[in-house]
Amino acid sequence: MKTLKFKLYQHKRNRHLKRMINAAGVIYNHCIALQKRYYRMWGKHLSCTKLQSHIAKLRKRNPFWQTVGSQAVQDICQRIEKAYQLFFKHHKKGVKPPGFKKVKKYKSFTLKQASYKFLGGNRVKIGHRIYQFWKSREIEGTVKTLTIKRTPLGELFMVVVVDEGNKPEVEVKTGKIAGFDFGLRTFLTCSDGTTIESPHFFKQSLNAIKVASRQHSKKLKGSINRERARKNLVRRYEDISHRRRDWFWKLAHHLTDQFDVLCFETLNLKGMQRLWGRKISDLAFGEFLQILEWVAKQKNKLLVFIDQWYPSTKTCASCGHVLEELDLSIRQWRCPSCQSVNARDENASKVIEMVGASAIGLGDLSRVIPAIAV
Repeated sequence: MKTLKFKLYQHKRNRHLKRMINAAGVIYNHCIALQKRYYRMWGKHLSCTKLQSHIAKLRKRNPFWQTVGSQAVQDICQRIEKAYQLFFKHHKKGVKPPGFKKVKKYKSFTLKQASYKFLGGNRVKIGHRIYQFWKSREIEGTVKTLTIKRTPLGELFMVVVVDEGNKPEVEVKTGKIAGFDFGLRTFLTCSDGTTIESPHFFKQSLNAIKVASRQHSKKLKGSINRERARKNLVRRYEDISHRRRDWFWKLAHHLTDQFDVLCFETLNLKGMQRLWGRKISDLAFGEFLQILEWVAKQKNKLLVFIDQWYPSTKTCASCGHVLEELDLSIRQWRCPSCQSVNARDENASKVIEMVGASAIGLGDLSRVIPAIAV
């Protein structure tokens, strides 16, 4: 499966797609209200089949709901069903049930098999209207789903999921393995001694965001100037997100071209965010791992995640001696056993590499996690 994203041309007829997204948001909120009422009465959530049949009856009496295709409504019910299943399964871990969403902020609807058709060139027919999009690449394979997404700026994108079938794979093997240690000062420290500094995109644009946010808060609510200021603020945030993701993709391809096996330590990112807040959010290490996993799967590379509680920082990479305590402010330490001087991050990356390599070599595949498509 492969996901392709295309931007739709700005046109007056796009208001029909936005109206369909608004209708999908209204249906979503109505489904959530039904689920909450059903749970209060019976102590369990409504099944997806019953919910779909009930919404189908209501659509016959509501012309506004009929602007959204029946398959899009089915997809809404299925997503709510999955969200409730996750909630009942992992509610002890802090997972919350799905809640209401503002219709203006509702983002998308998905069509699976019907209600759309690709025409020649860069045209697509959705419903009874034809729309044009920026065809940056060819759509190869069988189209499985088509999703229309709306950004906070009001721009529309078309996300297409295609099945490429048995596409021949091109493998480039280097025979190298490396361990990587994530840090606040240095984004990644590699076991071969190289370091990768983070550009800190949010920190670079912090002053501009403060100015844009201050201008937005001063405008009168509901005015045209406030909406203009809101879009200016959203553009600032989108610029940061786009630059960061571009850097992540390039870094992921660079690392997977260099190494066949990449070892990382499992991190409690939520706990780290509570401690260091905006620094962790700016580094966005979780987002980078998602991208790296996808790229590694495409190139048949292997990601190894060692245990979260393994003392990689306190273990000497030369002799294996483990310190009892090591303060975060200490960046270098001397091993009391072999007297070697260890740089904190570089030593941790070497230990992570050794543990990952031993997990593969000894056949302990419980700690070896192959890349998962995002």
